[in-house]
Amino acid sequence: MSAPSSSAAGAHEPLVKPALGVGVAPALEGRNRLTCAFRLVLAVPHLLLVGGPIALGLTWAGRPEGQDLGWQGSGGALGAVACLCALVSWFAIVFTGRHPRGLWETGAFYLRWRVRAVAYTALLRDEYPPFGEGSYAAFVELVRPEEPRDRVAIAFRIVLALPHLIAVWLLGVAWACTTVIAWFGILFTGRYPAGLYQFAVGVLRWSTRVEAYLLLLDDRYPPFSLE
Repeated sequence: MSAPSSSAAGAHEPLVKPALGVGVAPALEGRNRLTCAFRLVLAVPHLLLVGGPIALGLTWAGRPEGQDLGWQGSGGALGAVACLCALVSWFAIVFTGRHPRGLWETGAFYLRWRVRAVAYTALLRDEYPPFGEGSYAAFVELVRPEEPRDRVAIAFRIVLALPHLIAVWLLGVAWACTTVIAWFGILFTGRYPAGLYQFAVGVLRWSTRVEAYLLLLDDRYPPFSLE
């Protein structure tokens, strides 16, 4: 029997690579009311290092009279490092087509930690997340893109991401409202409403994919989807 032709073999291959995977193990019932009540206080160390949900992070402080200019970023101290790595990587990729491995790994380390911290801060899980790498019930699947990278897509990455930035900002406002409702729901019933939980996980997926795209960790254009 003759071997299948290359065209036939490729007919079953997906035309579009699947979106970057982000997931959270469901935690709806039997929630810890005490830790949920003081969740923002408990999450402060992580908020300082890798930031919080977009509802908390995408806020910029103005410049009051007599005060220095300041801003509240969404990524914490390590997020600032990841942004700097992305900036250096941008120049490296545009001029050489290659992403320095150490810079990519630093950004990936930040994003994995950030997903775990955001899941905890946004009441999606009750277990305290590890500092840095570690096992947790929230994850992001990151695979280093093949090289050489697409210099044109990298050069205009922020422009390409603008529609997603607008969508994520609007979703972040909605997420803030649903999280407040869920907070009261957990305090009074010990349960996170299923519909609100699915929405929150969906926004986490969307925002994480956009962040990975902006940090040059992934070249797949994020889908406009909560799934």
